[in-house]
Order: sequence, then structure tokens, then C-alpha cells
Amino acid sequence: MVSRTDEEELAVIKDWWQRNGMPLLTGVALALVVVFGWQGWQRYQASQSQGASLLYQQLLEAALDPSGMPDAGKVAELANKLKSDFSGTHYAQYGSLFVAKVAVEAGKLDDAASELQVIVDKPADDNLAELARQRLARVLAAQDKAEAALQLLDTKVEPAFAASREELKGDLLVQLGRNDEAHAAYEKAKAALSEDAAVGGLQMKLDDLAKGDA
Repeated sequence: MVSRTDEEELAVIKDWWQRNGMPLLTGVALALVVVFGWQGWQRYQASQSQGASLLYQQLLEAALDPSGMPDAGKVAELANKLKSDFSGTHYAQYGSLFVAKVAVEAGKLDDAASELQVIVDKPADDNLAELARQRLARVLAAQDKAEAALQLLDTKVEPAFAASREELKGDLLVQLGRNDEAHAAYEKAKAALSEDAAVGGLQMKLDDLAKGDA
């Protein structure tokens, strides 16, 4: 037979359980959900990354065909799958860069510009934004839209991209016949590079402008 003291202790335990047992179980359950949910999310992310990586590798093989004749249809198919299955990821946007490259090689400048504009509008990171911006500017220049290309480049640029941005501006300004401004842009590009790196194509452009002024 249970003594009165035991009954009182049992009552205390029951009371505590009624007040704290359910929240405690709920807390434990939530903790388990978080742990297993995070593990599941990690597995999902790893699976997504692996799937995107495989697709991207296939796209590279199609776009960089050793024969020099990439399969444009295959490139577009794989890039579209990357965009539909892994939208907004780096893989999807690098895929768009290759679609644009193949389009340029095929002379389809409007298609290339469309692909690049999507990245410029909503880039996965700053590096992709600048890469797409500069490539789009070159496509616009090829379409005789050098002014529009210059406007596209009229934004803040990270130091790592300053040289290539200014050299591209110089090219566009030469195309527009604004040689003095082009010279200034090339000088800015040169100043942003090491002395060794500045020797080469950029210096040749400066020399050509100097000859033209002579």
C-alpha cells in the first residue's frame, strides 16, 4: 500500500508532468526536427550541387567541342535545364554565359545579349555581374551600340575589375572616334595593372592612338 508521503510525492510528480511534460516533449521533438531537418537539407543541397555540377560539365563538353563547332542545340538544352532545375545558382548563370558565347560565334547577337542581360539584372554574385556586364558591352559594340555599351559600364566597379573595365571603355571610345577620352581610359587601365601586366595589348592600343595623333 502506498504511504501518504509517497502519494504526495506522486501527486507532485504528476502535477509537474502536467505542467512541464508536454512542453518538454515538444521541445525535444522540435530539437529532433531541427537536427534531422538540417541534415536532410544538407543532403538535399549536396544532391542539388552534384546534379548541377554534372549538368554543367555536360554543357562544357558541348560548348567547348574540340572540333570548334559546338552543338548549339545541345548547349541550349542543357543550359535551359540548368536554369529550370537550378534557377539563380552560379551553375545556371555560367551556363547562360556559354549559351551567349555560342550565340556570338553563330552571329546571333540578339540572343547573346538577352542571355547576358538576365545575369546583369539579377546576378548570383558580383563577379558574375561584372563578367556578364563586360561581355554584354562587347556584344552591344558589335551591334553598333557603343553608346549603350558605355552607359552599361557607367557603374561602380571593384578594383579587381577596374583595368578590364577601363580598357573596354577605351575600345568603345575608339569605336566612337573619341580618341582623347579613349587614351585617358587606357591610361586608367594601365595604372590599375602591375608594370609587367601593362606591357602588351594595352600598350599597343596606347601606341596606336599616339601614332594617330602624330
